[in-house]
Amino acid sequence: MLRSLTLLALALLAALPVRAQHFPTDDPVIRQIWAEGMENSQTELLAHHLIDVIGPRLAGSPGLEQAQEWLLETYADWGIPARKEQYGTWTGWEAGALHAEMTAPRVAPLTVELMAYSPGTDGPVEGPVVMPPANLTEANAADWLATLEGAFVLLDAPEPMCRAEQELVANARPETVARLDSLRAAARGEWRQRLRAIGSLEALEAAGIAGTLNSRWSGGWGANKVFSTNNERAVALDVSCEDYGLLARLAASGNAPRIRVDAEAEMRGTVPQFNVIAEMRGTELPDEYVLLSAHLDSWHAATGATDNGTGTLVMLEAMRILKETYPNPRRTILVGHWGAEEMGLIGSGSFREDHPEVVEGLQVGFNQDNGTWRFERIEGQGFLGTAEHLPKWMAAVPTDIQAQVTIEVPGEQNNRGSDHTSFTCAEAPVLRLQSPYDEYRQYTWHTNLDTYDKIVFDDLKQNATLAAMLVYGASEDPERMSREPANLPINPRTGEPRAFGPCRAPQREPRD
Repeated sequence: MLRSLTLLALALLAALPVRAQHFPTDDPVIRQIWAEGMENSQTELLAHHLIDVIGPRLAGSPGLEQAQEWLLETYADWGIPARKEQYGTWTGWEAGALHAEMTAPRVAPLTVELMAYSPGTDGPVEGPVVMPPANLTEANAADWLATLEGAFVLLDAPEPMCRAEQELVANARPETVARLDSLRAAARGEWRQRLRAIGSLEALEAAGIAGTLNSRWSGGWGANKVFSTNNERAVALDVSCEDYGLLARLAASGNAPRIRVDAEAEMRGTVPQFNVIAEMRGTELPDEYVLLSAHLDSWHAATGATDNGTGTLVMLEAMRILKETYPNPRRTILVGHWGAEEMGLIGSGSFREDHPEVVEGLQVGFNQDNGTWRFERIEGQGFLGTAEHLPKWMAAVPTDIQAQVTIEVPGEQNNRGSDHTSFTCAEAPVLRLQSPYDEYRQYTWHTNLDTYDKIVFDDLKQNATLAAMLVYGASEDPERMSREPANLPINPRTGEPRAFGPCRAPQREPRD
């Protein structure tokens, strides 16, 4: 009964009335896409299952495997052919329950996350928290390492304050901001010297430590960026900015903090890795392609809602809309749900290598990978042909949406580092559908706060609808878009114009 009420509530939210739009053309398909996407959106139901039920989708984890199987089932329900394509292998890992608390000089819970691919603890482990001493050098490091058996070692400089920078700038004295910046820079420099004296994580593990403690604060309230570890035996924890500072201050003042950690984690060996590809075959030009692109994998400290659950949902919903309104496309429509983007664009780079026919026949692609809010910008990624074609495709879009989106053509490739660059490096035009960046970077990108509650569904369904309209326009375009490159700006590191390539070979298996 509870599940039925939840789904009913989600369906009612999705059915809220949509403001009337002005359509620049009488194209019936555009009107049908609008009606299907905005009045019959499935984004909330799809998001609930992907984000809430399945959750994080780290490369090599069961969560990513479950998400891929769910995509195949969903596409099958819609009558859209879809397949998994193996591109390589990765380290298999699954996290379980995690508990951590400070036990001395007082008892207090700690806000922590297990770093990806960390060993577990095989039951509760308690030990002192220590920091590398200020006088640590390569000459005396061995003596200090000999004291570390059973200890948890702090590996990052503690932050002098965990308030967001914009709040300090708005409310603190300028001299306060300057002093905090100076303290932070000095502490980081000093800690780099201490860690250099230790030499390596291997030296710490050889000393018999119980675990390592890190804290990569995002600059926002309660948000840490959580990545992976190379630890092979000792548990690796990310500790919140506030709790990490507490432990560091107690250790520095001689108040001997101790913590107890119980972390479950299973190493699953080497496991196969996949992309999920769905396809609507073209009726007139089946060997020319329009690509929808988004990575399915995420980091693990939260549920990967905005990086890149929202991009995944935009492309999934766009395909559903197109199946309902444009089931016989002129060109072949593909969607790539890429694996291991977070590990270095591996899934999309592998697809580029494995499918030269798609790269050769690509009309255009659209990639989305940065959070929620409406699309605000589409850049032509340095292709001269976008100046002719992209405005033409946008011209059929309702005028209210047109007014919200800046078109930059041919563009300067200002935004790199996501899956579109797996294709632009080969001079294949995959464009970036970009939402606002600042809040995303500070609060949800790779953080422990990247959760369902951050999604703005009014914007998500509009983004999916716009993506479907762009795909329709690109598929129906009577002309093939030129790939002639524009002159890119100067690379400040080299003094030479930036280049499109070369493409980087994807890392298809984990490093030893």
